[in-house]
Amino acid sequence: MRLKVLVLTNLFPSPWDPLRSPFNRQQFERLGREHDVDVITAVDFRERFGRPRKDFTANNVTTDHFVFFYPPVIGRSLHAASWLVSLLFQKFRRLRHTHYDCMLLSWGYPDAAAASWVARHLGIPYVVKVHGTDLNVKAEQPLLRPQIRQALLGAQGVVAVSQALADKAVALGVDRSRVHVIYNGVEPNLFGPGSLSAAREKLSLPQDERILLYVGNLKDTKGCLDLLEAFPRVLQTHPDANLLFIGSGPCREPLLQRAAALGCQDRVRLVGPVEHYALGDWFRAADLLCLPSHNEGVPNVVLEAMACGTPVVATRVGGIPEVLPEHAGMLVEAHDRIGLGGALIDVLGKVWDGERIAAHASRFKWDENIQRLGQILEAAAMSRTGQVKYSAS
Repeated sequence: MRLKVLVLTNLFPSPWDPLRSPFNRQQFERLGREHDVDVITAVDFRERFGRPRKDFTANNVTTDHFVFFYPPVIGRSLHAASWLVSLLFQKFRRLRHTHYDCMLLSWGYPDAAAASWVARHLGIPYVVKVHGTDLNVKAEQPLLRPQIRQALLGAQGVVAVSQALADKAVALGVDRSRVHVIYNGVEPNLFGPGSLSAAREKLSLPQDERILLYVGNLKDTKGCLDLLEAFPRVLQTHPDANLLFIGSGPCREPLLQRAAALGCQDRVRLVGPVEHYALGDWFRAADLLCLPSHNEGVPNVVLEAMACGTPVVATRVGGIPEVLPEHAGMLVEAHDRIGLGGALIDVLGKVWDGERIAAHASRFKWDENIQRLGQILEAAAMSRTGQVKYSAS
C-alpha cells in the first residue's frame, strides 16, 4: 500500500541549516522509497534571515519550508499558535488541495501541538514522533503539557525513539497500544569498525595521543560544558589527551573562554560541524565518544560510535541506558562533573572489544525501522476509511 505522506517538522535539513537532524533525514529519505513523502520544514525566522542560504537537496522526498515567526524570549506557551499561523499563512492552500493519506508530525512542541490542529481540520489521520526534550522537558511545563497531551491523544499512533519516552507518552494519557518504540537505525555503509591509525592519518590527528570526542550541538543541555570542566582531571592522568568537539551552537565561545581559563586550551579543539557521511572516520579515530547530555531520547551518535567499535561515556538519561551496555562503555549521572571525569579516566584505562561493541550496534537497522514506521502510517491511513488497523507494537 503506497501512501501519500506529509511530514511536518522543524527537525529536517533546510537551505539555512543543511546539516540539521541527520537521523530524520535518513529515516524520511528511506521512507520515501516506499511511499510518496512530502516534507515541509519549519525554519526559525532568525535562521532564515540571519544565515546565508546554501545548496541543499534530499533524496526520495519532495521538500519545502515555511518560516516560523514567534515572539522570542517571552511567550513560549504561544509558540504552537505562532507555528500554526505561520504554516497556514504560507502553506494552507497547498495543504488544502493536496490529498494526503496521513501526516507524520515529528517533534512534540510546537510542531505536533500546532500541526495536529491542521490534521483534524482537514480530516487527515496523523502520527506523532517524539524525540526527547519535547516530552522530557517541555511536557513538564504546565502551560505546554496540555497542548502536547492533546496532540498525542488525537494521534492514531505515537512513535517514540526509546522505551523511556514511550512511558512518558503513556503517562500523558495515551493508550499504550497506540505507543510504539522504534529505535533509530545506523547506516552500515558509513559506520563500521576500521583502523584507528588509518582514520587518524586521514584526519591529520596524532597517532600516539589520546583522543576524546564529542559530537553534537554545542549547547549547555548537551553537557558540552560539563565535559570541558571534567577534562583537566583527565589530563592529570593522561597528559597526552586531546578533547575534540564536533558541532556548532551557542556554547562555542564559552567553551573557548573556559578552556583558556582552565589552562587546557592547547588540548581542546573545536572542529566545527562535519557532514554526517564523514563522521565515521572521527569515531574510528577516537579512543572514546562522550555525550554527557542532561536529557535525551536515543542520540544517534551513540549508536554510530558503537557501530565503529568505539566505547562511549554518556549520562544515564532518557533511552541511553537502553542501548549502551556495560561492554560498550560507561554511564554517569547528568551534571556530575566529578563522576564524569572518573568515568573518562576509567574508560581510557581499559581495553575494549571493538568487535563486540560493533556487533551490539548492528542490531539497530534502518530497514526494520522503516518497515515498522510504514506499518504504523498504513494503520493510520486505513483508520480514515474504517478498515481494521494493524498493530505494529
